[in-house]
Amino acid sequence: MLGVALQVFQARALNEVETIFTQVGKDHGSGLIVQSALLFSANASDIAKLAAKHRVPAIYSMRVFMDAGGLMSYGPTLSDLWSRAAIHVDKILKGARPADIPVERPTKFELLINLKTAKTLGLTIPQLLLLRADQIIE
Repeated sequence: MLGVALQVFQARALNEVETIFTQVGKDHGSGLIVQSALLFSANASDIAKLAAKHRVPAIYSMRVFMDAGGLMSYGPTLSDLWSRAAIHVDKILKGARPADIPVERPTKFELLINLKTAKTLGLTIPQLLLLRADQIIE
């Protein structure tokens, strides 16, 4: 329908991540969506550098990648998640049973765009996307 082919990659170690970026970098016109995982967030700087090295446009699900020079991030606002977690901890410390506290989904999301990285990759970000961004890094 959209003419987009999806391919799923899995990485369990940082060296596997580099292999993925190498492979995707050879296929010009491709990009990556990097999902949340401890391996990725703990190595955000290395992963953002790999994306730049292999000239792979990547969108991340966590803000930490933007601090490392990532192109785009769209995901839950972590400060809101931490605030909600504090409320749950307070309830538990006051005697509530964890099983009685309802599971919550994130309700606040943020779109961050790094124009400096876009320029480095030779990308032009559409104006409509820039207008929807919560933060633009220049």
